[in-house]
Amino acid sequence: MALAASVLLSFIPAFIYAVMVYWMDRYEKEPKLLLGGVFLWGAVVAAGAAFILNTIFGITIFALTDSSALADLATGSISAPLFEESLKGMAVLIVFLIFRKEFDSVMDGIVYAGIAALGFAATENVLYLYERGFLEGGWEDLGYVFVLRVILGPWNHPFYTAFTGIGLAASRLNKNKLIKFSAPVIGWGVSLFTHAFHNSLASFAEGSGGLALIILVDWMGWIFMAAVILWAVLKEKKWIQLELREEVRQGVISAQQYRVASSAWKRGVAKWSGLGDGKYKATKHFYQLCTELAYKKHQFSRLGETCGNSQQMIDSLREETRKLAPKV
Repeated sequence: MALAASVLLSFIPAFIYAVMVYWMDRYEKEPKLLLGGVFLWGAVVAAGAAFILNTIFGITIFALTDSSALADLATGSISAPLFEESLKGMAVLIVFLIFRKEFDSVMDGIVYAGIAALGFAATENVLYLYERGFLEGGWEDLGYVFVLRVILGPWNHPFYTAFTGIGLAASRLNKNKLIKFSAPVIGWGVSLFTHAFHNSLASFAEGSGGLALIILVDWMGWIFMAAVILWAVLKEKKWIQLELREEVRQGVISAQQYRVASSAWKRGVAKWSGLGDGKYKATKHFYQLCTELAYKKHQFSRLGETCGNSQQMIDSLREETRKLAPKV
């Protein structure tokens, strides 16, 4: 019963938080199948491998030092950041390398990283709720751990791994070879640092004052990431406004469709208005096409022909958008 409760109290909120991350991507939604894949990677592959590697590391440190306190500190501050961020980041790297045409912006990097990290956190929370909660102190401690990890601290893992996604996005959107190779390494390094800093702070903080300090530091980081997300969304809006003006001049889309495509709010209204006349799917697909066309044009102007973009792809998106426009 307690194990089942731990699973439900970990995965149901994780799915809710994943929907929130999906909602933050205001203009170009990523494929749900791909997002489900990175979530499962985080929940199964990354969490499982990290548990094994962290356990081996902790046992090794204990064998060398005969100190459980030192083994716990080293595991939390060294092995956990290293193994967990590397394994979570691999999900984003796979999308970056194999599904490159779906990796178009900083927001995409944050979304894939956040979803993978939420999958990891869900599995990790099951262990914390059941082992460190219920088995150590019954239902009361399970509830305490739930509030602490799932309610007060749900965004820690997505926050850390987001930097890996941002680094890969910076590489994707730059032609400079130094940036292309260094940005992912720097992003991964920042994810390690923020994770290690949190775990080290948690190891030394004591009492309610220490807990309050950890929560304060965590929330400051989340506010910073929220600002980055807002900047990324506004950046995408500018791309759409800039690149779709030409499509209006060429008669691919109308001026009204241009205004709707440039506003996340108006898009939502247009899609739900389409429910009444059976045009919801067509409207949703049309504005997704508009966004993809704008992004690919922006990338092409900056990077030229790449494995994730080409003039042929742009022409194909333009033609598909032109055909669908009269139906929206």
